[in-house]
Amino acid sequence: MVTTKYFKELLRSGYLAEVVCTKEAFKKSAVWYGEWIVRVVDSDGTFERLVASTRLPGQSEEEIRIRTHKTANGLISFLHAAGFTHPTVPLEKGGRQIMRLPDDAIGVPASDEDGDD
Repeated sequence: MVTTKYFKELLRSGYLAEVVCTKEAFKKSAVWYGEWIVRVVDSDGTFERLVASTRLPGQSEEEIRIRTHKTANGLISFLHAAGFTHPTVPLEKGGRQIMRLPDDAIGVPASDEDGDD
């Protein structure tokens, strides 16, 4: 697993983000609900890590959890904070979307914004 900060650093060095829908999305009022996780991968498939929730001081490795997003809005906010200007959200369980940062973001230092849900 990687932290949000390391995720952003990897993206800016050319790695890709993969969004995975782990629970079928549904619309209630004007909000899409579901469950999504984000992974960082390389183009040849030899490196893949899940993005972890932020670890609090004093937590052990076993207490680190996979970061999940329960709304499409939360996921889009997280991806936007990572530098994506056109995030794509799969809505069906098992759906996946791989995204690359725009060329002008590669090599640019990541911001400290977290993009929490």
